[in-house]
Amino acid sequence: MLGQMMHRPLHIADILTFAAEIHGQEGIVSATVEGGRHRQTWKETGVRARKLGAALQRLGIGVGDRVATLAWNGYRHIELYYGIPGIGGVCHTINPRLSAEQIIYIVNHAEDRILFFDLTFLPHVEKLAAHFPADMKYVLMTDSAHMPKDSALDLLCYEDLLAAEDGDLVWPDFPEDTAAGLCYTSGTTGNPKGALYSHRSQVLHAFTVALSMQDAMRVGRRILPAAPLFHANSWGLAHAAPLTGATLVMPGP
Repeated sequence: MLGQMMHRPLHIADILTFAAEIHGQEGIVSATVEGGRHRQTWKETGVRARKLGAALQRLGIGVGDRVATLAWNGYRHIELYYGIPGIGGVCHTINPRLSAEQIIYIVNHAEDRILFFDLTFLPHVEKLAAHFPADMKYVLMTDSAHMPKDSALDLLCYEDLLAAEDGDLVWPDFPEDTAAGLCYTSGTTGNPKGALYSHRSQVLHAFTVALSMQDAMRVGRRILPAAPLFHANSWGLAHAAPLTGATLVMPGP
């Protein structure tokens, strides 16, 4: 016998929707790669994540497709944390401290379709691109003013992609056990091993963090994630902070 209560799958994007509605004036403070500080609310982040999701769909990303990131702790990386799984894609965070050999291995093993990366890593990506999938798309996480004019790569501009969208994307529905995040191990024997997270596992983890750290995770608190977003999902802070209304202080490079 089944209960009669409404069944609703646990989706990562719903955390950000909740934060935008309930904690809309809290948000993210980032030290940027370009220099200076950037501030935006959870409400603004929700709109930008929807724009990102729509842009990814236009680039051909669908349920189960892997989208890689090579980025520091910053507001654009947080947007990727929601925009990619929000449309059913898998956010594959790459540890930039891995060797070139290991990065090449995991990008090909994951069969990544798109690589989003910060300006810091442009020289690194240019050196490795010949070893990545031939149809890989490259998105530089910056605005048009900071786009390089002489890169060997066919680069897309992150802010231009978002500017082309209106932000009214309706997040699609899919089972809660759909893959959402992918992290590869480091320091293990043999090749790195992929750990594949689901929407359900990530949402439940965010609930657990919120319940177990009630004094730290609440409206008015400021949290600086020392754990990088490319390492074990920064211990769930990217999901727990907006859920509780805390503000993330992102150190960038």
